[in-house]
Amino acid sequence: MSTLIHAPSQAPRWRWFHRIVLSVLGAYAFTWGVSALAVVALVAAGIGFHEAEHGVLIAAFLVYLVAFLWAFAAPRLGRVWCVLGGGGAASMAAALLWQRALMS
Repeated sequence: MSTLIHAPSQAPRWRWFHRIVLSVLGAYAFTWGVSALAVVALVAAGIGFHEAEHGVLIAAFLVYLVAFLWAFAAPRLGRVWCVLGGGGAASMAAALLWQRALMS
């Protein structure tokens, strides 16, 4: 009987922990992927690597902040997983493929 009383209070704690971890790590992964793709795009456009890297890293702070706040405020965690995880993985894969094409 006591487990039935404590079970509902555990679910919100897990949900909050899940949301906090997803917000911090998911926003970081998304920002990393988008930044890598932006650096490759700028290098492909003819900008030097270090100049592109510095410019993108300045903008990456804003991307991380927006992604973190959106992930924390979004009503559905599944959508957050899709956008941050899927977007980060897709942009990182695109950056790797584009970088290989530039290097060859």
